[in-house]
Amino acid sequence: MTPTTVLLIAMGYVAVLFGIAKWSLRRSANDDSEARFFVASQQAPWYVVAFGMIGASLSGVTFLSIPGWVRDQEWTYMQMVFGYSLGYVIVATILLPLYYKLKLTSIYRFLGTRFGDSAHKTGASFFILSRVIGASFRLFLVALVVDVLVLEPVYGGATPWTWFGFTTASILAVIYLYTKKGGMGTVIWTDTLQTACMLLAVVLTIGGILRAGDFVWMDLPEVLASTDLTQIWVTEDWRMSNHWVKHILAGMFVTIAMTGLDQDMMQKNLACRNLREAQWNMGSFTIILVGANVLFLTMGALLWMHAENINMALPQATDRLYPLIALGGSLGPALGVAFVVGLLASAFSSADSALTALTTSTCVDLLETQKMKHKLASRTRMRVHLGMTVLLWIVIMAFRMVNDTSVVAALFTAANYTYGPLLGLFSVGMFTTWNPRTKIIPWVCVLAPALGYGIEHMLLDLFNFSFGFALLPINGLLTALGLALISQKRLV
Repeated sequence: MTPTTVLLIAMGYVAVLFGIAKWSLRRSANDDSEARFFVASQQAPWYVVAFGMIGASLSGVTFLSIPGWVRDQEWTYMQMVFGYSLGYVIVATILLPLYYKLKLTSIYRFLGTRFGDSAHKTGASFFILSRVIGASFRLFLVALVVDVLVLEPVYGGATPWTWFGFTTASILAVIYLYTKKGGMGTVIWTDTLQTACMLLAVVLTIGGILRAGDFVWMDLPEVLASTDLTQIWVTEDWRMSNHWVKHILAGMFVTIAMTGLDQDMMQKNLACRNLREAQWNMGSFTIILVGANVLFLTMGALLWMHAENINMALPQATDRLYPLIALGGSLGPALGVAFVVGLLASAFSSADSALTALTTSTCVDLLETQKMKHKLASRTRMRVHLGMTVLLWIVIMAFRMVNDTSVVAALFTAANYTYGPLLGLFSVGMFTTWNPRTKIIPWVCVLAPALGYGIEHMLLDLFNFSFGFALLPINGLLTALGLALISQKRLV
């Protein structure tokens, strides 16, 4: 596939996104309130929200990294997915009722109600840090692939950072333009399209590999059984970072923190008409997400089988396997088109909701635009939206200069340290009567993950033991213990 073809596909896809954005604005033409931007005026159909959330959850990390990860980790990622499912049950039954009862726009207002303004702003700040890092990592991975597909063939080799910067700036500019007015009301509908595009690309890829091997879909279980890449459970050595107990617990707490305590994901749930519909949304989302991850892991195993069958030179970076096969022509040109569209969808689906949530939290939690007059609040929101777009670009460019690790590992490692304090804050706020000293709360939230980092590396050096992804609840526990130590008399 030529760079020109890729650019034409991208232009067509962007045109469709702008069309959906215009249509969504027309649906709410009589509503110019800030609530339209923040929570879609709480009029979003739950089934549309559920399907669209899949795209935001999967992103470019799942689209590219998870299939490549199968070579080294097999299907052990499903241990995390099972943990995710447990976490979603907790989010739907404990956290969502709280958020709807308090009628929240930003979930971090709960921390202000419980502990005071310092905790409110601390929680929001940790979310902003977490989401900026997470969204930047996801978009960084996609931009790298676009760089290889479009820029390197034109340039005739490795491209300078300025070209990469232009690519990421272009993607972010498109996202900014179609979200700046409609916000969450637009994102919910565009993410529905993008989820469909990603899943369609995966299904077509699986079907193409089966056809190349003279198989049909009914043969899929037999084909998977013939590989040594589908092991799910790791039970041998409890010290291993991917031991099944650690993975399930980590998956559960990752979901509670990165979904239930994350403004980005909860903002979509708060866009539903009522609590019942929001819970229906979470239940449906959970079922679809499990199925989607099975599809991605299936595709990963088949991609490595296909690469071996055609004697393909395997890439050093496993993230490159899928694009190399999809665009290499061995499975036909249609798959190349589907891959490009799926890749674009994975980039836009996670970044657009992240940008909207970052704007919401900054405006509501830090700047308190809800206390401003309408025109000033709207103007402030527009400026923050642009500022967050620029910030994401700066962070992505920083990753471009220093990247030396796996995108998946880096994403979750960062989350272990930034979402841990949020988990501790909300747990203490919801399940205890402790009354921590307000001014010391930010220091506890900074020192707890630093202590967690030290403990993790000490255990690794002394006993070769790693918490792995389970480090997130450990940091949450350390935060909770710190809040207990600085607590005064109990609340009445």
